[in-house]
Amino acid sequence: MTALVAEARATTNRVARTFSIACRWLPRSVRDDVYLLYLVFRTLDDLVDEQRPEAAARVGALAAWAAGGPGPRTREIEVLEAVDRRTPLPRAPLLAFCAGMRADLAGAGFATEGDVDRYCYQVAGTVGELMAAVLGTRDEARARPAAAALGMAMQRTNILRDIDEDLGGGRVYVARETLRRFGPGSLEAGRREALLRDQIARADALYEEGIAGIPLLCSGRWAVSAAAGMYREILRQIEREGYGERPGRPVVRPARKFLVAARARA
Repeated sequence: MTALVAEARATTNRVARTFSIACRWLPRSVRDDVYLLYLVFRTLDDLVDEQRPEAAARVGALAAWAAGGPGPRTREIEVLEAVDRRTPLPRAPLLAFCAGMRADLAGAGFATEGDVDRYCYQVAGTVGELMAAVLGTRDEARARPAAAALGMAMQRTNILRDIDEDLGGGRVYVARETLRRFGPGSLEAGRREALLRDQIARADALYEEGIAGIPLLCSGRWAVSAAAGMYREILRQIEREGYGERPGRPVVRPARKFLVAARARA
């Protein structure tokens, strides 16, 4: 397991720089388990995004384990069992995560904003719930929905950050009803300001809901506050760059990230 923790930490540092900064402020007692959970979800997400032949089977193995049934013993299962022995993991979020991965594999798209919210919960809100389980909560009934909202906010931020990259890969994560409402070409660079204003407002509302639940965590409150602040800053960067006036991925400079993180922790 020591080698897996090292791999998980390296993976986080390599592909999730904002998250990795926040992880440094987690208590040692939970930090490794957070890295391990991230490795599981990142591995499956990458397999699905890349449409790898083994993706469906690996997602299916996780779903079988979460449902308590027989299934293949993949590396993801071994990692989750190790974490679960230290902190019991709720199974419903794991099953919902698998449903989101299957939706990505099917590539059906999203008709309504409700469909987008459901997807964001499945692939990211669930991760928030599981992270909250590892960090511990003072009031699960209130903390768990807030953790889900924070994960959903971050996923909606990903969607807006990656519009051009996704379009290049033939993927659209904006609801069809929203595209109709803002008209033809509303995803094109230089023509997406009204759409982005609408979508940013939706993400900001989820951040407010999620951040309100951070004080309910037993540990890691500073780290989660920093992560929320840094990730939310991507929305502010989109605004500073003119709401997609030019194509490309908005990037928050490291110095700005640390400033935002320090303010969030304060």
